Amino acid sequence: MKLLFDAGSCIRATSKFSTCTKCVDICPVETIELVENIPAFTPSACITCGGCVGVCPTESFSLSDFSTTHFFFEFLDMQKHQLLCKDKISCLSTLSVEHLLALALANEKQLVVNLEGCHCGGEDQRLRDQIRANIEEVNFLLESISSKQIAIEQFDPLLMDKEPERVIDRRDFLSLKTALKGKGSFDEAVEADELKSFALDSDAIDRIRDKNIPDKRKLLFSVLKRLERPKLYDVLATEDISFISQKFVEEHCTNCQICYRICPTGALSSDSKSSVINFDAMICLKCHLCHDVCEPNAIHLQAGFELKELFEPTQRTLAKFTIKRCQSCGNYFTYRGGEEECTRCKIEEEEAMMLHQNAQKRDF
Repeated sequence: MKLLFDAGSCIRATSKFSTCTKCVDICPVETIELVENIPAFTPSACITCGGCVGVCPTESFSLSDFSTTHFFFEFLDMQKHQLLCKDKISCLSTLSVEHLLALALANEKQLVVNLEGCHCGGEDQRLRDQIRANIEEVNFLLESISSKQIAIEQFDPLLMDKEPERVIDRRDFLSLKTALKGKGSFDEAVEADELKSFALDSDAIDRIRDKNIPDKRKLLFSVLKRLERPKLYDVLATEDISFISQKFVEEHCTNCQICYRICPTGALSSDSKSSVINFDAMICLKCHLCHDVCEPNAIHLQAGFELKELFEPTQRTLAKFTIKRCQSCGNYFTYRGGEEECTRCKIEEEEAMMLHQNAQKRDF
């Protein structure tokens, strides 16, 4: 099994202003580092724990010969309810909050996790701490939307109940499984004991322009659509949820268009005239990229996340702008009063006026 990386889907590859360091922070052997703003790693030093796979919001990291999506369906097929490290998975840290939440909701039995069997990373506790944090977050969410909880228990793997290997009816999941995109292979460019860095070639740049929803979000959304909706929806503190958010835009937004142009999933979007900023919370990854690139610091996280968005996702308009056609160049621009002239034409006019004044001074 080898660690793979798709630079075209990495948040840091999208913008040099990105502050995301989740893959660097989780790596127990500290082989992942940033080279020219892009994650790089030494293959021979990697222990293929999958921690970076679990924390990456856009699924830019993956493991060869393993798919979290396939693991999800296989786990349900086997009618299993006990998650154990090294049991058809490299480490439980490979599973994100979304994976665990979907597994807990889709499983007929209570999901049980054994952390005693996880020794990944040796004495370094960051993987086990991440697993515990994921379970704690999932249970916090489950309290508001379900009667289920994930249990953390100690049990001997050799005495685990042998589950019948029957295939359950998954017709509800077939449409999703068919729609999931295939995982491409990764070319090995350097030797295993050398630092493997990734350049932004034309193919990677093309993938950056694509708006893709990660498979783990598709899985979770598919499960949530099949659940009975709660009678009342809670509002949770945004700091208690790591993978999704709600936002608002302040009035001093300049409508520079960077936030929705750079959003990796299209959670932020606009219309053909760029007269609005729309937001779909259900496909927000809480990657913080739109906040990192907002020069006037006008976009912010909403203090509370409304759980209604998980069951009844809606597109909300965060900002509206008056769009007019510039009388000088004819292009559309955000109108804020005064002359109907775009900013670029105003700057050019001011520069031309300044040059004219300087020329007059020289004549005297």
